[in-house]
Amino acid sequence: MLMQHFVNNESARYISQKENLSYISVQNYYKIFRHLCATISQREYDNIRHKRCEYEEYYYVDKSKKMKREAIFDAHNFLTFDFENHIYTLLMPSLIQYKQQFIRDGMDGAYIDEFNKYKRDNKIIKVLKHENNIVKFWNHFEKSILKYKGVKSNSFEFFLKECEFKYNHTKEQAVKLLIAQHYLKKNYNFYV
Repeated sequence: MLMQHFVNNESARYISQKENLSYISVQNYYKIFRHLCATISQREYDNIRHKRCEYEEYYYVDKSKKMKREAIFDAHNFLTFDFENHIYTLLMPSLIQYKQQFIRDGMDGAYIDEFNKYKRDNKIIKVLKHENNIVKFWNHFEKSILKYKGVKSNSFEFFLKECEFKYNHTKEQAVKLLIAQHYLKKNYNFYV
């Protein structure tokens, strides 16, 4: 069952070889599963958003770009909310659309300096709040995203939601929720 492999964090390439399936087909199913994860996460958020929460801002830059000064424009910035040990993420707009304007206005250096200051402050927050659920999620996210060896910007949100979904649920719960959501979408022709 592909859904079980997805929940077990087995790569599409590995499963296609192991099960003698088309890599593209497995990859397409994984894409559908990520969309289901996002839908479930949104529904869960709608049910808990009235509760009190903690939140922190986070940025993610691909490992290959971390040492580049201009990486701010490629960073994925998101808010992480903790609703009584249930994580919800909200991806913020990308700065890439403003890069040329900052360069044209000569503001790119100042903006990069401010971002580097933010990164230092963010590391301090991580150290001070090392044991909270948000920081645990960030560590889980950083570890999980590395296995993909780069994620395209236009699909980053779905990988983030996959990570959020898997963090919030046991493997058994995750499979049951995905099956139920898959059945619901299929029955009502809302298929992604």
